[in-house]
Order: sequence, then C-alpha cells, then structure tokens
Amino acid sequence: MTIFFEMLIAIIIGTLCGIVTGLAPGIHVNLVVTLVIGSSSILLKYTTPEILCIFIIALSITHIFLEFIPSTFLGAPDASTILSVLPGHRYLLAGNGMMAVKLSCIGCFFGIIISSILVYPVMKLIPAIYPFIKNYMAFFLLCIIGLMILQNTKKVWATTVFLLAGILGLLVLQYSSVKDPLFPLLTGLFGTATLILSMKERNSIPEQYKTEDIALDKKTAVKALCSGQCSAIVMALFPGLSPAIAALFGMQLTKNIGDHGYMILQGCINSAGFIVSIITLYTIEKARNGAVAGIQQLAMNLGQIEILLFIITALVTAAIAVPITFWIGRIFAKYVPRIPYRKLSITICGIIVVLTLILSSWQGLLVLITATAIGIIPGIVKVTRTMAMGCLLVPTVVYYLW
Repeated sequence: MTIFFEMLIAIIIGTLCGIVTGLAPGIHVNLVVTLVIGSSSILLKYTTPEILCIFIIALSITHIFLEFIPSTFLGAPDASTILSVLPGHRYLLAGNGMMAVKLSCIGCFFGIIISSILVYPVMKLIPAIYPFIKNYMAFFLLCIIGLMILQNTKKVWATTVFLLAGILGLLVLQYSSVKDPLFPLLTGLFGTATLILSMKERNSIPEQYKTEDIALDKKTAVKALCSGQCSAIVMALFPGLSPAIAALFGMQLTKNIGDHGYMILQGCINSAGFIVSIITLYTIEKARNGAVAGIQQLAMNLGQIEILLFIITALVTAAIAVPITFWIGRIFAKYVPRIPYRKLSITICGIIVVLTLILSSWQGLLVLITATAIGIIPGIVKVTRTMAMGCLLVPTVVYYLW
C-alpha cells in the first residue's frame, strides 16, 4: 500500500512538472531530470530510485502530450515537435487549432498503448537486429534525404535550403560552444520563420471551432499509428535520431495520410519512442534521450518488475494527461484568437529572443537570426519546409560516416 501511495504521489508531481515543461518554451524535461539527478543524494534519503524514475516517466509522458499546445497555438517548437508546427499552424489559421491538439493526443495515447502491448516482442526484436543494422545508418539517412529532395518540384532550391540548414546545423552542433544550441537553431528555422511569414499573410487568428467530433478515416489513423510504431523502433535503435527525423522516415513509409494522419504520426512517434527507449535501455543498455539517461543513472540494474512498473506509470500518466491537454488546449483556443495576430507574433518572437539570450547568450542570438533567415527561404521559393531538417540530418550523417 505504501509503494502504491508513493507511486501515486510521484505520478501527480511528475504530471504537474510536465505541464510546466510542456507549455513553457525553453524549459525542457532534461533540465528537470538534471536537477533530480543532481539532488538525488538528498532525495534518496526519503524515497527510492524506482520512485524517482516513476517521477521522470510521468514528467516525460505529460510533457509529450502538452508540448503540442505551444507548437500549435504559439508556433514555439520543441526538438520533437518541429515538423508538427507546419500542419499545426495551418489548423490554427483555419480555426481548427483544437483539432490539431486532439489529433496529436490520439497519436500520443495510442502510441503508448500499442507500444505497451508490444513490449515483449520489441524486447526480443531490438537485441536481435541491433548488431546487424547499426553500420548502415548513414546509407539509410541518405536515402531519406534523396526522397525528400525528389518530392519537390524545385529540386535545386530544395537542395540549397537543405544544405544551408545542414551547414548551419553542423557548425552549431559540432563546431561551436553555443549552450543549448537546439533551442535557437530549431526555433529560428521552424518557429520565428513561420511566424514572420504568417504575419505577412494574415492580421488575426480566426475564432477557433469547438471541435468535438473529428472526421477521421480509420484506415489513415491505423496507417499513421503503424508507421509511428516502426519509426519509434528505428529511432530507439540509433543514437542521434530525433523524433523529427523519425517522422521523416515515417512519412516515407506512409504516403498520402494528410495533415490528420501526420499529426497522429508525430504524436505516436514521440510517445511510443519514449516507451521503446526504456526497452532499449533494458535490452542493449543504451539511453536514447536525456530522461532515459536519468533513469539509467538512478536504476543501474533494471529488471522485468521495474519495466512493468514503468509501463504502468506511462499508461496511468497518459490517461491523466489526455483530459488535462484537452482542458488547457480549449483555454488556448478560446483566448489566443482575442489577441491581434501581429502583436501576438511580435510578442512571441520577443520572448524567444529573451529566452535565447538567457539560454544561449549572444552566440545563440546569432544562430537564431541566421536560422530564421534560412527558415524563411522555403516559404518564398515554395519548397517544402521539411528541407530545413538538414540542420539535424547533416550532423547525424556526418556522425555515422566519421
């Protein structure tokens, strides 16, 4: 009974912290996890490593659900939601911002359920295939890059945008000392660039529809969820792969799923990827994100009982996070349209600049300005903005080649 009570308290506190990290641009799960690890010597006097791990899992799962709200309504992306900004912004400007949030929730929730059901098969699959495919990652990524370029009619411009973003990403992530480099890099390419382009097209956000029922094709949803599960496994197998890159892989697996399917796909990858990362830690002792690395430090010897507790925690947290996400999403949908769009966009850009200076100093501000300039190009020359994913793909390819 005591263990159950401690688990419940850890889930509640983790959920509350996840709401904060999910809604606040620039405050990441890894920051909270670092604080927990740093103060673990004190915390472990009052609780156990397993309870701290449960807190981290509840925090991470809640964050995964909530982070789609600012990316949809404010255009403030996280590393795992940068591609969802594009369809999410289209939903917002069509008065369907809440629909984007609900679709993401569907993907997140069923991603956790399906990956939890598949825990045992994935436990057998990962250690069996990891030794054989770890040497082919660069080739795999080059194929994705080629397919991305071929999907554009203006292939020269698409290649140019990809290379510009790739060179910037390489310089920032591997050859600079910028602190928290992903924040100014990704926010510039996909956040501020999107806001600036939208300001030229529209002066206000339309009133948001009170989305209750969503006309969702079941076949599209199933394809998106299946693709999301496969992409999550690929992401967990290889270091350096972000959910955004995994989403590019999923998009190649599943054609013509539209914006509805894409939002489900992205949500599924984010949530299923976290569950599979826990399995990866258990089977091949590899941590694929900061939160799971924190779990690795706290619980050095994971057994099947701990994995079962972690899966139960993820399921319970997901069940709590869904209504919370809907409630907060409705608040955003109600009040964001009342703010003049240009003023809102300028305010968000100003907040991003301030956060960049706080997190990454003046060097980060230079990265933000440069990334924003590159991020604007696709909207002007009319190529897909996913080409700006070169900022992560090029450094990852270089990592695997050298």
